[in-house]
Amino acid sequence: MSRTLIVLPDDSARPLLDAIAGAKSSLRIKMFVFSDPSLIDAVVAAHGRGVDVRVMLNPERRDGSKENDEVRERLSAAGVAVLDSNPRFDVTHEKSMVVDDETAYIESLNWEPRNLTETRDYAVVTKHKHEVDEVMAGFDADWNRSEFTSGEKSHLIWCIGNGRQRMCEFIDRAKHTLWLQNERYQDPVVIEHLVRAHARGVKIHIMARPPHKLKKEKLVEGVSGLRILADLGVPIHQLKHIKLHGKVMLADDKRAIVGSINIAPGSFDSRRELAIEVDDDHIIGRVKKTLEHDWENSKILDLSDEGLLAELKNYDPDVVEDLGIGSSHKK
Repeated sequence: MSRTLIVLPDDSARPLLDAIAGAKSSLRIKMFVFSDPSLIDAVVAAHGRGVDVRVMLNPERRDGSKENDEVRERLSAAGVAVLDSNPRFDVTHEKSMVVDDETAYIESLNWEPRNLTETRDYAVVTKHKHEVDEVMAGFDADWNRSEFTSGEKSHLIWCIGNGRQRMCEFIDRAKHTLWLQNERYQDPVVIEHLVRAHARGVKIHIMARPPHKLKKEKLVEGVSGLRILADLGVPIHQLKHIKLHGKVMLADDKRAIVGSINIAPGSFDSRRELAIEVDDDHIIGRVKKTLEHDWENSKILDLSDEGLLAELKNYDPDVVEDLGIGSSHKK
């Protein structure tokens, strides 16, 4: 099969470890957070047996916190070529790997223990030459600090680039059903296209993280986007059995988008992100099965005034003002 799907935590880190162990000539790795000891050891071992390894790491989050310093020191000490991601972007949130110029991994997961063992995450593995070449071109451009333009004919979905347009087009083509798993629903343009899909009769299922998981400065736009959809009757759930980190969309049980892109303006407009649209029957079947399983193991996300007050009163003391909750709730 030219494409396959990895589902976390079900599949564990084994597919990634096997791919690294099987590398013969080269590895290109671009990662937002890289801290898993087994993957670090595998990369160091690949370098040790003569594989040309290049690792690009996001230097810090927007709030200034740094999570990759230790792995950078470890890899550098082992002789692995390590570089900070392209400073053109506020953050490099892309998670990808290319093995031997032949196989590309396009992922929602960071290479950290919790994304391998505790969170719902996904990765598409592709051997399609044009897709692999495009991931390589994006990596090499960021490594060399040169220009990379995905263009209208891009096979993949890039931010900064064609991300918002491709995601909205994906939604607009839906005729019957849309399933979404994402941490954030903050982008007003994408919300607008979801509203239009609902209006033309598309049945939408949304799975999201609870509001207190949003950054405080993003609380207003994150909650308002979800409340707009909930007010229209779109069911919005949060997972009970597992933490949600994956970013996936499924339309009409025929097409899916998998990758690193949050539905947020920052992802589209200032971050390096990467996703892929697929229609392989075996991938669609597994995505659908996973989404249906997660929906069965979820609960309604309470976005009522009362529910938000109960959840956020200790998280945001200004929740009444910030979210415009009715004056009857003020104490």
